[in-house]
Amino acid sequence: MDLNVIWNYFIEHLKEEDGIDEAQVKWSAGIPFIYIRSKKPKDDIEYCIMKWSAKAMRGKRLHSDTIFFREEESLYVYRHRFFVPQEKMFCCGNLCVDCVRLKQ
Repeated sequence: MDLNVIWNYFIEHLKEEDGIDEAQVKWSAGIPFIYIRSKKPKDDIEYCIMKWSAKAMRGKRLHSDTIFFREEESLYVYRHRFFVPQEKMFCCGNLCVDCVRLKQ
């Protein structure tokens, strides 16, 4: 799975949201940060981030994590990442208590 496709979908649709003037992702030390320039309140921006990340992940085994980082006038910075959940996806044959065969 190519995460670049998911990132591109997410950022492009975030840019088209009403009230968001600019949205871009910058990578610093391998960590993605979203820079959003907007006059909207912080709660509305976080709702937009949740909405478009959920739509970008639809149909894929991914999760997202968003953490507010800082705010300067109308610029909001969030640490946002898409990741694959850390769970077993196959039976190893060791009779583990959390075996995927035992899940309903």
